[in-house]
Amino acid sequence: MKKSTQFAKAGEVERKWVLIDAEGATLGRLATKAAMILRGKNKPQYTPNADTGDFVVIINADKVVLTGVKADHKEYWRHSGYLGGLKFESFKEAMEKHPERVIEHAVKGMLPKTTLGRKQGMKLKVYAGAEHPHAAQNPVKIELEG
Repeated sequence: MKKSTQFAKAGEVERKWVLIDAEGATLGRLATKAAMILRGKNKPQYTPNADTGDFVVIINADKVVLTGVKADHKEYWRHSGYLGGLKFESFKEAMEKHPERVIEHAVKGMLPKTTLGRKQGMKLKVYAGAEHPHAAQNPVKIELEG
Protein backbone atom coordinates (compact mmCIF):
# COMPACT_ATOMS: atom_id res chain seq x y z
CA MET A 1 0.00 0.00 0.00
CA LYS A 2 1.31 3.41 -0.97
CA LYS A 3 1.36 6.15 1.68
CA SER A 4 0.54 9.68 0.63
CA THR A 5 1.63 12.95 2.16
CA GLN A 6 -0.93 14.60 4.39
CA PHE A 7 -1.59 18.25 3.61
CA ALA A 8 -3.21 20.65 6.04
CA LYS A 9 -6.51 22.18 4.98
CA ALA A 10 -7.57 25.69 5.97
CA GLY A 11 -10.43 24.67 8.28
CA GLU A 12 -8.75 21.85 10.20
CA VAL A 13 -5.70 23.74 11.51
CA GLU A 14 -5.55 24.19 15.28
CA ARG A 15 -4.27 27.67 16.10
CA LYS A 16 -2.51 28.57 19.32
CA TRP A 17 -1.58 31.97 20.73
CA VAL A 18 2.10 32.69 21.36
CA LEU A 19 3.43 35.54 23.52
CA ILE A 20 6.90 37.00 22.87
CA ASP A 21 8.50 39.57 25.17
CA ALA A 22 10.62 41.94 23.05
CA GLU A 23 12.46 43.49 26.01
CA GLY A 24 16.17 43.55 25.15
CA ALA A 25 15.60 41.38 22.04
CA THR A 26 17.37 42.08 18.74
CA LEU A 27 14.88 43.29 16.12
CA GLY A 28 15.89 40.90 13.31
CA ARG A 29 16.08 37.78 15.47
CA LEU A 30 12.70 38.59 17.02
CA ALA A 31 11.18 39.18 13.58
CA THR A 32 12.46 35.90 12.10
CA LYS A 33 11.07 33.91 15.05
CA ALA A 34 7.69 35.67 14.79
CA ALA A 35 7.51 35.21 10.99
CA MET A 36 8.33 31.50 11.33
CA ILE A 37 5.49 31.00 13.86
CA LEU A 38 3.03 33.09 11.78
CA ARG A 39 3.73 30.91 8.71
CA GLY A 40 3.54 27.68 10.72
CA LYS A 41 7.04 26.49 9.83
CA ASN A 42 7.58 25.33 13.43
CA LYS A 43 4.83 22.70 13.05
CA PRO A 44 5.09 19.25 11.46
CA GLN A 45 1.90 19.84 9.42
CA TYR A 46 3.36 22.93 7.66
CA THR A 47 1.90 23.35 4.19
CA PRO A 48 3.30 26.12 1.94
CA ASN A 49 -0.06 26.94 0.31
CA ALA A 50 -2.19 26.93 3.49
CA ASP A 51 -2.20 29.12 6.57
CA THR A 52 -1.02 26.72 9.29
CA GLY A 53 0.51 29.35 11.58
CA ASP A 54 -0.36 30.54 15.07
CA PHE A 55 -1.27 33.97 16.42
CA VAL A 56 1.71 35.96 17.75
CA VAL A 57 1.43 38.64 20.45
CA ILE A 58 4.57 40.78 20.96
CA ILE A 59 4.77 42.96 24.07
CA ASN A 60 7.32 45.62 25.13
CA ALA A 61 7.92 46.66 21.51
CA ASP A 62 9.42 49.92 22.74
CA LYS A 63 12.34 48.00 24.34
CA VAL A 64 13.61 46.26 21.19
CA VAL A 65 17.26 46.92 20.22
CA LEU A 66 19.50 46.93 17.16
CA THR A 67 23.12 45.77 17.14
CA GLY A 68 26.10 47.94 16.26
CA VAL A 69 25.48 51.43 14.88
CA LYS A 70 22.28 50.50 13.02
CA ALA A 71 20.18 52.54 15.46
CA ASP A 72 21.89 55.67 14.11
CA HIS A 73 21.85 54.77 10.41
CA LYS A 74 18.64 52.77 9.78
CA GLU A 75 15.91 54.74 7.99
CA TYR A 76 12.32 54.03 7.04
CA TRP A 77 10.81 55.72 4.02
CA ARG A 78 7.40 56.17 2.43
CA HIS A 79 6.18 57.94 -0.69
CA SER A 80 2.93 59.85 -1.05
CA GLY A 81 2.80 59.26 -4.81
CA TYR A 82 3.32 62.94 -5.62
CA LEU A 83 6.47 64.62 -6.91
CA GLY A 84 8.81 65.28 -4.00
CA GLY A 85 6.62 63.12 -1.77
CA LEU A 86 9.42 60.96 -0.37
CA LYS A 87 9.54 61.10 3.44
CA PHE A 88 12.32 59.64 5.60
CA GLU A 89 12.21 58.71 9.27
CA SER A 90 15.15 57.42 11.33
CA PHE A 91 14.91 54.33 13.52
CA LYS A 92 15.11 56.44 16.68
CA GLU A 93 12.28 58.77 15.51
CA ALA A 94 10.13 55.76 14.59
CA MET A 95 10.72 54.14 17.99
CA GLU A 96 9.67 57.34 19.78
CA LYS A 97 6.50 57.82 17.71
CA HIS A 98 5.27 54.28 17.01
CA PRO A 99 7.45 51.35 18.18
CA GLU A 100 4.73 48.83 17.20
CA ARG A 101 5.09 49.74 13.53
CA VAL A 102 8.86 49.09 13.56
CA ILE A 103 8.34 45.44 14.56
CA GLU A 104 5.35 45.02 12.20
CA HIS A 105 7.48 46.35 9.33
CA ALA A 106 10.31 43.92 10.11
CA VAL A 107 8.04 40.87 10.45
CA LYS A 108 5.87 41.61 7.40
CA GLY A 109 9.03 42.02 5.33
CA MET A 110 9.79 38.36 6.12
CA LEU A 111 6.36 37.06 5.07
CA PRO A 112 5.39 36.18 1.47
CA LYS A 113 4.10 39.09 -0.64
CA THR A 114 0.90 37.24 -1.56
CA THR A 115 -2.69 37.11 -0.33
CA LEU A 116 -1.64 34.23 1.95
CA GLY A 117 1.23 36.32 3.37
CA ARG A 118 -1.11 39.24 4.06
CA LYS A 119 -3.53 36.87 5.80
CA GLN A 120 -0.68 35.53 7.94
CA GLY A 121 0.39 39.10 8.76
CA MET A 122 -3.07 39.79 10.21
CA LYS A 123 -2.33 37.30 13.02
CA LEU A 124 0.48 39.50 14.37
CA LYS A 125 -0.44 41.68 17.37
CA VAL A 126 2.21 44.14 18.62
CA TYR A 127 1.97 46.32 21.76
CA ALA A 128 4.43 48.97 23.01
CA GLY A 129 3.96 48.21 26.71
CA ALA A 130 3.67 45.06 28.81
CA GLU A 131 -0.17 45.08 28.70
CA HIS A 132 -2.15 43.29 25.98
CA PRO A 133 -5.90 42.57 25.57
CA HIS A 134 -5.40 38.87 24.63
CA ALA A 135 -5.26 37.34 28.13
CA ALA A 136 -8.49 35.41 27.44
CA GLN A 137 -6.72 33.42 24.69
CA ASN A 138 -4.12 32.16 27.21
CA PRO A 139 -1.03 32.83 25.06
CA VAL A 140 1.98 30.57 25.70
CA LYS A 141 5.11 32.63 26.48
CA ILE A 142 8.17 31.55 24.51
CA GLU A 143 11.77 32.56 25.09
CA LEU A 144 14.07 33.81 22.33
CA GLU A 145 17.47 32.10 22.11
CA GLY A 146 20.44 34.38 22.61
